[in-house]
Amino acid sequence: MTKLFDKFEYPSGLYFSKDHTWAKIEDGKVRVGMTDFAQQLSGKVRFIRLKSPGSAVEQSKTLGTMETGKWVGPIKSPISGTIVENNPAIRESAPVVNDDPYGKGWLAIIQPSNMDELKNLMTEMDKEWLLQEMKKYGK
Repeated sequence: MTKLFDKFEYPSGLYFSKDHTWAKIEDGKVRVGMTDFAQQLSGKVRFIRLKSPGSAVEQSKTLGTMETGKWVGPIKSPISGTIVENNPAIRESAPVVNDDPYGKGWLAIIQPSNMDELKNLMTEMDKEWLLQEMKKYGK
């Protein structure tokens, strides 16, 4: 686990989007979730609504929406494909995303339609880009 700027965790073995989501390849499918930066920036997650299994998603387009105490907005998919499964744990307790964004707080599993899209993601977090994001959002 890499910790950047003593604040944000970015585990190795994942792909990261500039929309603050991550992707992990598992048996030809892709598990996705929000990054530590995204969950810290958002604050305590109150509710997450994701597209239903069987729905198509596109890279950098809406996978679902998230509501926190200070923000309601989109969660963008790191890869195109079809949603196979949504995490039932976030329906029961959305704050699991804050507690464990890379583990129990995953969002969905997607059957990718184009694995070449992984080339558009970072295999490790770009520190300069993250620094700009921190400035942009006052972190």
